[in-house]
Amino acid sequence: MDNELKAEYTRRIEEAGQALARVQNRINRISLLRVLLFCMAVAGVIYFWNEGWALMAGTLVLTLLPFLMLIRYHNRLFWRKEYLEKERETSLQELAALDNDFSALDEGREYIDASHLYTYDLDVFGAHSLFQCLNRTCTPIGKDVLADWLNHHLEDREKILHRQETVRELAAKGAFRRHFRILGLMNKGEAADKAELLDWAKSPLLFRCHAGYRWLPVIVTLLNLGCLGGVLTGFVTGSQWGILWFAIVLFSFLFTHKISKVQAVYGKKLQILGTYARLLKAIDEEPFESAVLKKVKEKIGSDHRQATQAIQKLVKLMNELDQRNNYLMYTVLNGCFFWEIWQIMRIEAWKEAHAAELPQWLEAIGEIDALNSLGTFAYNHQEDYCYPVIDTSAPFKLCGKRLGHPLMPRGQCVTNDIYMNGRPAFIIITGANMAGKSTYLRTIGVNYLLACIGCPVYAAQMELYPAKLITSLRTSDSLNDNESYFFAELKRLKLIIDKLKAGEQLFIILDEILKGTNSMDKQKGSFALIKQFMNLQANGIIATHDLLLGTLKDLFPQHIANYCFEADITGDELTFSYQLRSGVAQNMNACFLMKKMGIAVAE
Repeated sequence: MDNELKAEYTRRIEEAGQALARVQNRINRISLLRVLLFCMAVAGVIYFWNEGWALMAGTLVLTLLPFLMLIRYHNRLFWRKEYLEKERETSLQELAALDNDFSALDEGREYIDASHLYTYDLDVFGAHSLFQCLNRTCTPIGKDVLADWLNHHLEDREKILHRQETVRELAAKGAFRRHFRILGLMNKGEAADKAELLDWAKSPLLFRCHAGYRWLPVIVTLLNLGCLGGVLTGFVTGSQWGILWFAIVLFSFLFTHKISKVQAVYGKKLQILGTYARLLKAIDEEPFESAVLKKVKEKIGSDHRQATQAIQKLVKLMNELDQRNNYLMYTVLNGCFFWEIWQIMRIEAWKEAHAAELPQWLEAIGEIDALNSLGTFAYNHQEDYCYPVIDTSAPFKLCGKRLGHPLMPRGQCVTNDIYMNGRPAFIIITGANMAGKSTYLRTIGVNYLLACIGCPVYAAQMELYPAKLITSLRTSDSLNDNESYFFAELKRLKLIIDKLKAGEQLFIILDEILKGTNSMDKQKGSFALIKQFMNLQANGIIATHDLLLGTLKDLFPQHIANYCFEADITGDELTFSYQLRSGVAQNMNACFLMKKMGIAVAE
């Protein structure tokens, strides 16, 4: 399957490159033709200068009219060129991602939180993270939605199943996913766009709320029409009209600063809505079957294309307001119609009509953007992946066959099983250094998280009960909080105990607990902690070097299972199979490795 995907993306790269070359050739030809038409217009004016206005005007029409039409065609070609460049770029990214190279994709570094329940331990954000593997968002809104899903996974069975249904549907809609992403990447915007757009939507009206402002453009227009009529009938002189017109222009300057401030603060932000309008149009035109996608369509008023048309109208109004940057046009329009206030009030009228709906339109864009990322992940990961069965009939269940870590190269990844059924239940994993304990814990955690956000998982088969995931694999000390490593770990364990006592259902993953104390104290504390977990009906996995923890199975034979990762020592060689085995580990490798490296070890 991987080879087929690579062939598909390679073909898309080649096709986009060929189309790009054709478009560039057209751009070059149109540029040359425009230069020729302009030169012909100038030559015609010079040639017919003494032949009368009719011939000269005819020459200009025959040359400048095609020239203007070619400008519009040229702009469309440049848009097409940018589209093809993004299409080629995204296909290159997908081809690299198939080989586990995610370097061209956003890491989501700003979402790293060392205190989070599981994301820091499982490398969910940052370089070569799960987020970077999943992320194909093309808007800051979608990026935030995807990060939020990873930070707060689903715990409701029906919601997970609906998300799975949606991901399946989008995985099959390759053309839609690609088109949506390319449109968004052509003008991606900034992280603050959503907040600033919503601030604008909530901001008070400046002009429409005052009757005087509403009547000013009408009065000015009527005055100018009256003066025009007076000039034509001889009641008003042209000079008198000119003085009045000039006074109106000067009066309009009183409002310029306030309008300029609105334009400066929100003008560029509102222009990003041009991109969002295209994204909404793409959503609007795509037929969907899943309940989640249909609900998203309802947010944008798909029956009448309400969101698309409304946002396109706002973009048009903002573009028209930009005419005030042309001082000649600005002066003429203000003097005749008090156009500046009239235009800003049209924008405020749009805000009155649609501002309340803008948040849900932006939510729709963000949700589809994030869902497309999951759909692309599902499409790119079909071989050795499956959609897990979400089972809430039992108190707890986590069963999987041939689980692998999604961020490891397929050829290097050793897969393992897991079986946990009932509550309470714990798996204790012992083993030597470098034997694979920590990788196994992260494999379970990452696949559990993927399952709970509705994605396929790296497994031949998986069933799970969606409890809240919480981990303690990489607790760090904090110099800023004057907090030791050991105290930070105790805080995390206390948090777990408090949540269990509050009745929360947790799936706990711990690696070498109580590392910051001496061996005897650590062993005593570990025994006490696991016994407390049993009493609180908890479920989880603990990896440890302490082989004596394996004896807890004698106390809880129905609820604790021992597994291990062995280091096999044969003569002078140390090998790892990275395969999970039943029982407690027998071989430890610290002394062996020290001798191997020439470090003296007392007999």
